Amino acid sequence: MNDTAVAASLADLPAPVQRAAELLLDRKAQDVVLLDLRGLSTATDFFLIASGRSDTHVSAIADHVLEELRRAGARPVGTEGLRAGRWVLLDYFDFVIHVFHPDARDFYQLERLWGDAPHHALAPAA
Repeated sequence: MNDTAVAASLADLPAPVQRAAELLLDRKAQDVVLLDLRGLSTATDFFLIASGRSDTHVSAIADHVLEELRRAGARPVGTEGLRAGRWVLLDYFDFVIHVFHPDARDFYQLERLWGDAPHHALAPAA
């Protein structure tokens, strides 16, 4: 397992959100973005949005996140789209992970829909 760390500027995030971001980056998710929905949504505090290169990559990223967070004791309250690989949603209540095929991400444009939320582009720490 790779221990990819996210940028230190996001160190004030809850540990499970940080870990989920690291896990996305471990599997080479592309265009990883964190939306801070605190104060904007009563449904969740954060969205982590990422893309995979193919349906298989999207599913592999999501499976990795699910397995590793499960090992850490976090279980999702809901999952959608795991086998299709176009848009996988992993709902951990306080944060929701969206892993998209690039075409689906472009179509749904969650970043634009939540345009008033602070956005943080995430990359592996140097």
